[in-house]
Amino acid sequence: MSGLAGVSIPYLSQVERGLRRPSADILQGIARGLQVSAETLYVQAGILEERPAVDVVAAIRADPDLNERQRSVLVSIYDEFRREARQTDGRGRGTSKPARRNDDGTPINSKAVRTSGPRTRKEA
Repeated sequence: MSGLAGVSIPYLSQVERGLRRPSADILQGIARGLQVSAETLYVQAGILEERPAVDVVAAIRADPDLNERQRSVLVSIYDEFRREARQTDGRGRGTSKPARRNDDGTPINSKAVRTSGPRTRKEA
């Protein structure tokens, strides 16, 4: 871990035991080593307060500058990113798969996310 974070083992040990208060640069290095955002690390370290969760799907659905097809595609992409993040997360945040959504926002069961065009033989 110390190698990934770019700090010495003794210094990292002192940080873990609360004997040292690391600089922002050191925290950034530790965050990179842990493969989390620096903000997540700051919240876990008690330096920042956790921000309330934002309902991204509701924000997409409410955006008046998007048409229904654009909203549907964005929600599908967002759901796929979240599913992928949960599958690759080694920190025990779960591996549940989010529901894909119809144009009206209701969940559907689907294997492929298509944005346009006819189905090809490979997709079938």
